[in-house]
Amino acid sequence: MSTFYTSILWNKNKKRYDLAVATGVVSFIALFTLLNLILNPEVTFETNLLRSFGWLSILLLHIILTIGPLSRLNPAFNIVLYNRRHLGVIMFLLGLIHGAFSIMQFHALGNMNPIRSVFLSNVQYGSISFFPFQTLGFLGLLVLALMAASSHDFWLKNLGFKTWKALHMMVYVAYGLLLMHIVVGGLQNETSPVIFGIVIFGFLTIASLHLLSGLREIKNDTKVIASGDFIPICTADDIPKDRAKVFTISGERVAVFRYDGKLSAVNNVCRHQGGPLGEGKVINGCITCPWHGYQYLPESGQSPPPFTEKVETYHLKLEGDQVLINPNPNEPGTVVDPIKL
Repeated sequence: MSTFYTSILWNKNKKRYDLAVATGVVSFIALFTLLNLILNPEVTFETNLLRSFGWLSILLLHIILTIGPLSRLNPAFNIVLYNRRHLGVIMFLLGLIHGAFSIMQFHALGNMNPIRSVFLSNVQYGSISFFPFQTLGFLGLLVLALMAASSHDFWLKNLGFKTWKALHMMVYVAYGLLLMHIVVGGLQNETSPVIFGIVIFGFLTIASLHLLSGLREIKNDTKVIASGDFIPICTADDIPKDRAKVFTISGERVAVFRYDGKLSAVNNVCRHQGGPLGEGKVINGCITCPWHGYQYLPESGQSPPPFTEKVETYHLKLEGDQVLINPNPNEPGTVVDPIKL
C-alpha cells in the first residue's frame, strides 16, 4: 500500500513473484517449441514459436480465472491473489506477441492494411466451418489491452472501485472470445481431438470452481429481513474472535466483527477492489481485507491516516446475548461506538 503512485511498487515478494513467472514463461516457450520441432518437424520454427505464445497466454488466463474462486474456497490461495494483476499484464503481453506474429505472418504480405486484412480477408461470418476466427482473437485481445492499460492503481483510484471492477469483469468477455477463437480455429485446422479436450477441461474447471465458490458464499451468507429500527441477527458467541459474521441486509452485505471484547459492523465491500472484508480479520485493531491488506478502523469504517478509504458503518445494540442491528447504513466513515460485551 502507498499514498503515492509509482510505475511499479516493488518489494521483495513482488520481485520473487515476477522472477518465478518469468522463469516459467521462458521454460514453457522453450519446452513447447522444442517438443513441437521434434514431434512435428514439418511445422516451421516461426509457427511453433507463435503457437507457444498463444497457448501460454491462454493457459495463464485460465490460471488467473481460477485464482479468484480458489481464494474464496481456501484462504491459502490469497498469496497468489495479491499479485494477480502482474500475472494479467504478463498474460496480455504474451497474447499481444502471439497476435502480432500472427498478423505479420498471415496478413502483412498483401496489398491490404494488415489490420483491415484480419477483418476483410475472410468475410464468411455466416459460416461455422469457415468463420473468420482471427477476428475473435483480435477482439479478445482488445479487451485484454483495455484491462492491462487500466490495471494501475492510478485508474483504480480515479475511476472508483465500482467502475474499475466492472471494467475488469470484462475478462469473462475476453475469455469467451478467445475460447471461440481456439475452438473455431481448431475446427478449421486441427484433426486431433486433443485440442478440444484441453479446451473443454479448462472451461469445466473454471465453471466448476466459480459454481462451488458461489454456492459456498450463499451457504455462509445469512439473509436478514429488515423490519423495524433494530433487528436480531445472531448471538455474540456466533461471531469468532477477531473475525466477522456476514449478513445480507436490505440487499447489502454487512460484516459484524468481534474484537477486544467489542462488536462493530461495517459494509462488507473493500473500497480498494471490492474485496470481502468479512473474510478478513482484525489485525492491530484494524479490519484487514484478505485480498490486498487494506485496513479500516472497526468503529468508523475509516482507513487509518494517511489513507482515505471509507466504508459504511452500522449501529448495533445488545439485548441479553442477542445482537441487533439497525438496517440503515451510516455515511461512510461515520463513527459508531462499539458494543461492549
